[in-house]
Amino acid sequence: MGLAYNLFCSLCLLVILPAALSASDPCTRSRVAFYWTPDGLGTPSGACGYGDFGRTLNDGIVATVSNRLYKNGLGCGACYQVKCTIPSLCSQGAKVVVTDLGEGDCTDFILSPRAFAKLALPHKVSELKKYGVVDIKYQKISCEYPGHNIKIKIHESSRYPDYLAILIIYKGGKSEITAVELLQGKQWKAMRNAYGAVWDFPNPPKVPLTLRFQVREYGVQKWIPVWNTIPSYWTPGAAYDTNIQLPRT
Repeated sequence: MGLAYNLFCSLCLLVILPAALSASDPCTRSRVAFYWTPDGLGTPSGACGYGDFGRTLNDGIVATVSNRLYKNGLGCGACYQVKCTIPSLCSQGAKVVVTDLGEGDCTDFILSPRAFAKLALPHKVSELKKYGVVDIKYQKISCEYPGHNIKIKIHESSRYPDYLAILIIYKGGKSEITAVELLQGKQWKAMRNAYGAVWDFPNPPKVPLTLRFQVREYGVQKWIPVWNTIPSYWTPGAAYDTNIQLPRT
């Protein structure tokens, strides 16, 4: 099935992706579907590891994305403007945040119910849902979280003091976090990308913890230090403010 499916998807892309988009159109073409949840929000079991935070992030307007946008977890937390292409049904689109990994019928996005509803004009949601899968144009955009600095969330799988796992949440802009390090004594030690957006470290120092994370945008990488943000006695599930915001681009 894998070879036949990949061939079919390749043919799909040949149909829906023109050889060259207009120079004035920065968007990429693909397809989008949606999944179901009882409350219309996201799912707490997303591959990025956000848990319940990922269910309500961006007011539940969240997305599952294909492997090529998930990027082995580096794409977690990225923001995209997604717009479907049926003039009689489609609105100006929705800004979605990536929280999960998955593919459907040649799709790059599978949206939460609330996100998919944002694609439709008022009173046209039911009609759009009847299609199941629709063609879209999408573009990566800066994430914006008014009133929020970047926070370090202690993942619920952490066990004080023997095992620390973290998520970096409310990351604005377009940049990707490609590495995270923890200061141990006078040396920076690499944290492991456990899965998705989760970074972990066994037996962390029992002092206020300093981290730094490497961000990449347009091929340029830089380190951003976060001094003594996590207290010496940290709590699974807690989120600690860094007082840092990345610039919008």
